[in-house]
Amino acid sequence: MAAISQHEYGLLFLNLIHILPLSTMLSKPTFFAFIIVAFEALFILQQWRHPIFHFLLLPYFFFAIKTYFLKSKQPRPVYLVDFSCYKPPSKCKVPFSSFIHHVSMIEAFDTESVEFMAKTLVSSGLSQETYLPPALHCIPPKTHHRESINEAQMVLFPVMDELLSKTKLSPHDIDILIVNCSGFCPSPSLSSVIINKYSMKSDIKSYNLSGMGCSAGTIGVDLAQNLLKTHENKTAIVLSTEILSTGWYSGHEKSKLILNCVFRMGGAGILLSNKKQAENTSKYKLIHSLRTQRAYDDTAYYAVYREEDSRGILGVTFNKDLLQAVTETLRSHITLLGSQILPFTEQFFHVISILRKKLIDKSAEIYTPSFKTVVQHFCLPSSGKPLIREVAKGLNLNGRDIEPALMTLHRFGNQSSSSWWYELGYMEGKGRVKKGDKIWVLGLGTGIKCCSLVLECLRPIVEDDKKSPWK
Repeated sequence: MAAISQHEYGLLFLNLIHILPLSTMLSKPTFFAFIIVAFEALFILQQWRHPIFHFLLLPYFFFAIKTYFLKSKQPRPVYLVDFSCYKPPSKCKVPFSSFIHHVSMIEAFDTESVEFMAKTLVSSGLSQETYLPPALHCIPPKTHHRESINEAQMVLFPVMDELLSKTKLSPHDIDILIVNCSGFCPSPSLSSVIINKYSMKSDIKSYNLSGMGCSAGTIGVDLAQNLLKTHENKTAIVLSTEILSTGWYSGHEKSKLILNCVFRMGGAGILLSNKKQAENTSKYKLIHSLRTQRAYDDTAYYAVYREEDSRGILGVTFNKDLLQAVTETLRSHITLLGSQILPFTEQFFHVISILRKKLIDKSAEIYTPSFKTVVQHFCLPSSGKPLIREVAKGLNLNGRDIEPALMTLHRFGNQSSSSWWYELGYMEGKGRVKKGDKIWVLGLGTGIKCCSLVLECLRPIVEDDKKSPWK
């Protein structure tokens, strides 16, 4: 075959230029391989038989193949499209005076129990605006199964409706459903209650998490992420709440009365997706998650424990070793998380300070790595003011950093597994979350277990949601 003429070569070059728009339709590795093949064809047509021309292209060709296979093995990113939080009706508000008046009228409580709950409530960090379900406004409180079902429907249905309305999705668009509630596990499950209410499709993958404590909200998102990594082009919803009517304690043990004082109504719905178009519509991208637990350690295992008291009344015990168990769990969890997301310089200074303390000067302080080098916002466990301040002290956080957790505790109380999304909603309402910002959501629950999520904001957040609980 004769070599092509200069005119034909020019036409071939122009044709190559014309196919460049293909780069917008093909993946980069595929388009790169296409260009290599085109140049190889050019060498053959030009009868450039010298091996050097072909060997020059070989490394690029293998690079394109390697890139293609590496990319094909990587799961699609998981996006947090949007979320919604439940705001109970005003009739469910429980000012301190009403709470103390009601419990003093319940025969199950003696004077000492009422005084203990009054002191706990005043020092809890809660405001006069928190909410309890209608069943607990009755005297005595109604803790029957039917009341718990009513409470679940009262919280979960509005959250689901708002989330679908925000994202303009139909219930039939949902491929994965995860519902978490620690203390109430009916049959059929709460996930079945949702599927029945919204007539979801028959092949939906549904999961019901119970007994996971306050960390269940973040664990649910972590589970959804893992499912989305193995199922392409899917959408998942995580519904997170705690049913209080089933957890009410009517006894005299002080360690079990704490739950009555600080836990309040709340619920959240989170929509996640790995669809390509979700990148343009989502608020956040989930860039990292980590789970650790210390259930193997008896101190951590029994720190928060549901059991019967001496009179056979069921309640949740908060043991005196709770803060110590939480501190140890957080230390190991944060150390592992830091090794994965902190820059090298922060890790280096931390290791050097440990070596210096052990080998040179035992009185020297250990350098605390700054998570602010990679994270701009923090959603912390809002279980109580002492825990929030203890976490802040360990992470060197200031008042602004812990403000969302303290304000959520103050305005809505300890909402268990849904608290973190109220904190994120608070930051959005304040206009603090900017495009490119990282948010660390730190979940902590019974067991004791930890679950961290690191989110990246994908677009400017303009909070105009009239149904936001912070409105």
